[in-house]
Amino acid sequence: MSINLLNYDGKSLVDFCTEIGEKPFRARQLLRWIHQFGIVDFDLMSDLAKSLREKLATRAVIELPSIMSDYAAADGTHKWLLSVGAGNGIETVFIPEANRGTLCVSSQVGCALACTFCSTGKQGFNRNLTVAEIIGQLWIANKKLGTCGDVTKPQTRKAVTNVVMMGMGEPLANFENVVTALDLMLDDHAYGLSRRRVTVSTSGLVPAIDRLRERCPVALAVSLHAPNDALRDQLVPINKKYPIRELLAACQRYLPAAPRDFITFEYVMLDGVNDSVSHARELVKLVQDTPCKLNLIPFNSFSDSGYRRSSTEAVKIFRDVLMHAELVTTVRKTRGDDIAAACGQLAGQVKDKTHRSARLKVETTQ
Repeated sequence: MSINLLNYDGKSLVDFCTEIGEKPFRARQLLRWIHQFGIVDFDLMSDLAKSLREKLATRAVIELPSIMSDYAAADGTHKWLLSVGAGNGIETVFIPEANRGTLCVSSQVGCALACTFCSTGKQGFNRNLTVAEIIGQLWIANKKLGTCGDVTKPQTRKAVTNVVMMGMGEPLANFENVVTALDLMLDDHAYGLSRRRVTVSTSGLVPAIDRLRERCPVALAVSLHAPNDALRDQLVPINKKYPIRELLAACQRYLPAAPRDFITFEYVMLDGVNDSVSHARELVKLVQDTPCKLNLIPFNSFSDSGYRRSSTEAVKIFRDVLMHAELVTTVRKTRGDDIAAACGQLAGQVKDKTHRSARLKVETTQ
C-alpha cells in the first residue's frame, strides 16, 4: 500500500529516503516540491533522479482532501468545505487583511468537548484528522489563492502568512498529528512560518499545554469565556476536569518557552450570561497576574444555539473595565459571517460517533 508523503515531516522524510536507499538531502527536495511549489506529480519534480521518481511512483502518493465547496464572503473571507472520507467534511477559513493573511485550520472531524456556544461542539465527534488532512488545508489554501505553481523558484510571498489552529476540533486532543503539522509549518524547507505567526487555541487541556511547551512552543490562545469555575463549567465542560486555577498555572509555565511574552485569552460575549460589569471585574482579578491579551469575541449565532450576541454597548463597557485595569484588550472583528465562516460557526459534515446531535434533538423535543 502506498504511503501518503503529506503525513511526513522533515525527519520522517529523511527516514523514508534512507529506507529506499536515497541520501537524506532528497527529503529536503521533496519538502520543497510538495509544500513550497505545491507539486503532487513526481514526474514534475525535475531535480530528482529518474530512478528516485520511479521509486516514488510505486511506493508513495501525495494525497489531499478534496474540495467539496468553496465560498467567498463579501469581505474577502474564503471558506472551503473539504471531504475527508466516509461522508465527513471539515471547514477551513482564510481571512485576508492589509498586511497578512490568516488561515483558520481544523484538527478534528467535529469536537468531543461540547462547548455549548460552538456549532462544531453541537455536532459531536467522529475522529482526529491525519497530518495530511491538517497540513493539506494549508497546501490547498496556498494553491487556491494562487501562490503555488511556479516550479522554477520558491514563492517569495505567500497568501497565508499566519495560521491559527482554531477551526473544527480541539487541537491538543489530537496532539501528535497537530504537532507534526506544526513542524511542517515551521520548517524552512516547507512553509517557513515563524513561531509567532502560528497559534494553537485550546479549551484548556492542561497536560497537553505542558507537552506543547516542551515539544513545539508556538503562540498559545486559551478559550476562557468565563471568569469563574461555576460559569465556565457550564460553557466549557472540560473545566470540570481542569479548572481555571490549574489552567492559569499551566499558562504561567508555558510563558518562558512561548514565542510571545503573553497568552491570549479568548472570551466570547454572550448576552446576559458572561457580559456584565461584575463579570468584567471578576475577570480582571482572575488574570491580572498572568501576562496576557484579552480577545473579546462577539457571539456568532447558529441554529438552535440558545444564546444571543451581547449588545455593542455591553461589549464596549466590558472592554473599558478591562482596559481601565491596564489589560491589553481587543474586540475581534466578525469576518465571514455571511458564509457561516465566523468564530464558532464552523460545522462541516460530521458522522457523529458520540451521538450527541441525536441526543440533543431528543432533549429539545421532549
